[in-house]
Amino acid sequence: MHILITGAGGFVGQILAEALLKKTDHTLLLTDVVDPPIPKGGDSARVSTTKGDLCDPSFLSSLVTSSISAAFVFHGIMSSGAEANYELGMRVNVDATRALFEAFRATCPASLRVIYASSQAVYGQPLPETVTEAVVPTPGSSYGCEKMVCELLVNDYTRRGFFTGFSLRFPTITVRPGKPTAAASSFLSGMIREPLQGVGCSIPLKDRSFPSWLCSPRTLTANLLASLALKADALPPHKRSINLPGIRVTIQEMMDALEKVGGKEALSLLKEETVPTYEVILRSWPQRFDNSLALGLGFVRDQEFEGAVRDFKDSLDKA
Repeated sequence: MHILITGAGGFVGQILAEALLKKTDHTLLLTDVVDPPIPKGGDSARVSTTKGDLCDPSFLSSLVTSSISAAFVFHGIMSSGAEANYELGMRVNVDATRALFEAFRATCPASLRVIYASSQAVYGQPLPETVTEAVVPTPGSSYGCEKMVCELLVNDYTRRGFFTGFSLRFPTITVRPGKPTAAASSFLSGMIREPLQGVGCSIPLKDRSFPSWLCSPRTLTANLLASLALKADALPPHKRSINLPGIRVTIQEMMDALEKVGGKEALSLLKEETVPTYEVILRSWPQRFDNSLALGLGFVRDQEFEGAVRDFKDSLDKA
């Protein structure tokens, strides 16, 4: 397969590209608004990269060719960033995605597989204690609304036979390496990542019982690879969204895992404070899911959070 990854300079794009190079014989085309790096340890001869704006018709015409057999759509402005700048969020999260889909429709065969990265942010309060796919999304943020718009596009393009699409609603992925992002959930990686490197981190709400729905990078990668093998008729043609499996972890449980792996010194680097703009977004998100659909389709979940912390610690030790 020849696979396109948009937003390929980001963390998810990079870990997927690395896994595809190591575990498959597919060729890759990586694109972003800056030159995306080629992951280390893979066969670089099977990778090409390009930078450009997906809203630019001339760039799209050079990017999208009939040779593409699958596309992972990862580009985007994250939650608090989209909330702070409505115009930018709409342009990147909606306009660029629709332009890409139109290029697919005009150029690629209907067998093209499109995996769209959505989010649990499509849900907003009030919500039942446990969210299933039957719960109607009512986003409580511009970011969630933009993701929902694109999910509906995936549904309709698939129903009409323009491509075969799936929207995967990601849990919060932690522990992410690198620097903090504009996502409201960024601290859920930062509160592990920074202390394990001797750096302080702020938690933007003073509520250790606050739970989040989390997934490790290792498990996310496995599920993204599995999405390439999903049968086209695994879901109805007009309902293509799947809540990827996660686990419910409180801030206190995350702190306990950090102390187990990094000791009391790492734990002492955390600072708890209240940031109202972040807290409003965080509390609008669901806290527990029924992942029966995803698990029945062959996706997997983490067993516990400590494993994600140890994975990140191991990556630091190797580096």
